[in-house]
Amino acid sequence: MKLSKIYYWILPALAVFGMASCKKQSGLGYTPGTGAPTISSVQTINKYKTDTVIQSTTTYSSSGIVTTVLDTNLNHTSVMAFDSTTATGNLGTMYKINGANLGSATKLTINGVNVYYNRSLGSDNAIIFTLPNNIPYVQPQPNEIVITTLHGSVTYKFTTLPPPPTILQVSDFDFWSNTQLTLSGKGFASVSAVKLLATGEAMSIVSQNDSTLVLKAPANSSATESTLLFTYTSGSNANAQTASTAVFNNLDNAYTIVFNNSFQNGWGDNSWAGPSGIQTGTAHAVGGTASAEASFPAGGWKVEGFANWWPGFAYDPAYKYLTFWVKGGTVAHKLVLTGNQTVNGYGQVTVQNAYAAQIINVPPTVWTFVKIPLTAPSTAYSQTSTLLNFWANGATANNLGFFLQSGQNSVADVDETYYFDEVAFIK
Repeated sequence: MKLSKIYYWILPALAVFGMASCKKQSGLGYTPGTGAPTISSVQTINKYKTDTVIQSTTTYSSSGIVTTVLDTNLNHTSVMAFDSTTATGNLGTMYKINGANLGSATKLTINGVNVYYNRSLGSDNAIIFTLPNNIPYVQPQPNEIVITTLHGSVTYKFTTLPPPPTILQVSDFDFWSNTQLTLSGKGFASVSAVKLLATGEAMSIVSQNDSTLVLKAPANSSATESTLLFTYTSGSNANAQTASTAVFNNLDNAYTIVFNNSFQNGWGDNSWAGPSGIQTGTAHAVGGTASAEASFPAGGWKVEGFANWWPGFAYDPAYKYLTFWVKGGTVAHKLVLTGNQTVNGYGQVTVQNAYAAQIINVPPTVWTFVKIPLTAPSTAYSQTSTLLNFWANGATANNLGFFLQSGQNSVADVDETYYFDEVAFIK
């Protein structure tokens, strides 16, 4: 009888223990090992591929007419399965750590930074993670993965590669002989050379760190506009290359109106209010010490701008863009670009009567770069046209101005002062 009672107590205890063990295993989907953790390899499990893709879109009208449109996407990016052992990693890419006794991991760090991982995606033999963008990569670094578990820790050599040089902000989108450009962004510490992609001419590196790159433009460049081609080091590849998305304009080869602290090519002030014209002051200049001032008095409905009465500016199909910098006033406004040969002429063209290419959104107090594509005089237009027909009414233009319509904002109109710099037509 005593022996039977002992069995009755043991059996329920074993059942409870068994249930607890099963619950622990089912919660993770696996049973973590109790030995010291090890790492055997790291694998890339997918990659991004940029390719040309032709997309077909078919629509059906209410009358049953079928229309199919083919669209060629030259920069289609897709995620592809990829399985490759690696000792280096790119920010934002997913990786798999292979090993043993990883199931009880409590911490994953790379170069001393904690990395999030989802335990439900892994197993006792694997941890899957995405390399976060805050991992330090500028050398020297520990270049280590460290996994800590309930039963120890393991270290594995793994180098985070620098991202391709990426421009987030520029001091200027214009350059000319021997001027300096300051680029802000990331990945600049690994840059060894910079060229104008359009011509292959070298841009000299003045100074650099990972977030800032200062360049000096070549003298007498033949480029009219160009992106930048960066050569940089990525892991064992010392000649990796990437091109900027930002395009830079060479004002030495442009038709300029306001440039180098003065009016150019016979242009001058043609404003309806004052003060106006070239005003000295580095606080309101982009690439020099002066710019063109424009005064818009409250409720004035004024046009401020520039004129070249002789010989004027003749249409030339080689010119592709009108570009300029504008510094806003105290509140946001919409300016309407006008000219004596634009569709509505040089005058008080309201926002409601302007077409899209004429409307310039100007935020307050800051410099904004504006780049408007041009079109031929014969091109038809509509209210939604984004191409500027600067010579719609004649082959020679004599005016370029900006109209500020009163009553655009919910607050009362105030006197506004704007500044324009580096006004140019770009080939």
